Amino acid sequence: MQTSEQKVSSVQNRIPVVILNGFLGSGKTTLFRNLLTQSKKRGVLTCAVVNDMSELDVDGELIASTDFVESNDSMFQSIHSCVLSSKMGIEKLDAALNILLTDQKADLIIIETSGSCHPMPLIEFFKSQAHLKLTGVLVLVDSLLLAHDYEYGEQLVPLMQQNLERQQRDMVSLMVEQIMFCSHLILTKGDRIEKEKLSKIAQAIHPINPFVTILSVLLGQLPLDQVLEMPEYDFHRVAKLTDELKPVLESESFGDRPYNMATRVIKDDRPFHPNRLWEVCHQYLDQRIYRSKGFFWLSSRDKMSLLWNQAAGSISLELIGYWRAGLLEEDDNGLNEMEVELLKKRLEKEPGRFGDRHCHLTVIGDKNQVDRFTEALKTCFLTEEELEHWQFGGAFEDPWPKNIVKVGD
Repeated sequence: MQTSEQKVSSVQNRIPVVILNGFLGSGKTTLFRNLLTQSKKRGVLTCAVVNDMSELDVDGELIASTDFVESNDSMFQSIHSCVLSSKMGIEKLDAALNILLTDQKADLIIIETSGSCHPMPLIEFFKSQAHLKLTGVLVLVDSLLLAHDYEYGEQLVPLMQQNLERQQRDMVSLMVEQIMFCSHLILTKGDRIEKEKLSKIAQAIHPINPFVTILSVLLGQLPLDQVLEMPEYDFHRVAKLTDELKPVLESESFGDRPYNMATRVIKDDRPFHPNRLWEVCHQYLDQRIYRSKGFFWLSSRDKMSLLWNQAAGSISLELIGYWRAGLLEEDDNGLNEMEVELLKKRLEKEPGRFGDRHCHLTVIGDKNQVDRFTEALKTCFLTEEELEHWQFGGAFEDPWPKNIVKVGD
């Protein structure tokens, strides 16, 4: 039996846990990577858990590629193909935490949820953990999304009221309830709207949770000190809200694809036709496609490994690195003979026709719209005739921006 002194010491030594929550594409992975980079520089032992509902686990790959995780792989766990707020997700989280904390003592645990994750089940889980202390539930809100689709946030509350009157639940319900449960509300992408409109968004959504401060964070640049200094989460504040919502969530089919959401996966070794991809995105992409992401290549930029990163009507192309096959095709690649042979052996194991080059994308959206967009994307791959033309030096028009930012750590 523990003495009173041991119990006090146990409470004081609980490991702080921070949850990064927020709708699809709000910038959670960017913030997560930035915090891990700061942790490495500061020598803060941080355990990382990332949740991606897609089987491709794109966010997990991006987090795993940071210098921090590459040098501390025992500090990282990825949970994919389910959403953390489901029963299966909670069970996987519990198992992941047990693995992470079996042989090491962390200074901090950061958990990135999928965008479709409701925070309440997670908060309830950590309320009962004796050795862990939930400090921050950081909800990220995409300013650009609110500006374009919800009249700078002014439509969120009226739409939520309509849902309550009609006794229906949709993505608006999820976004509003994420805000209601947060301890810190973070507006992202504020540099992509008019400066004076950011305060308008803050004023529109602050009444949803008047107890928290709203921060504007650009490119994930939240100081680690602010995270480390966060007090314990106020469970009492959300107790009544939890009691009201618990039977609602339990009565729903709250599985891995909630809120009328569907996910599709695209896998192909062919490159995209740059102009056809541009046209399809402008013609088919709307707010019913909540998120699409993954890795791909363009026939016009066949050396570059690109990250596809779309949220609602906004899409960006970001440079991840360079394909190994592309490096070998360069005469001045800077590799010695041994490195060239090693690369060739690794490429021999690749199943695709073009070495390690591939397109792997996941599309998340309204189930009534997601197939339309997915099938349109598939038409953007080069046909066999176009492939032959390209392989003999043929080119295709490329309307995408020439300046592509490299994804940093």
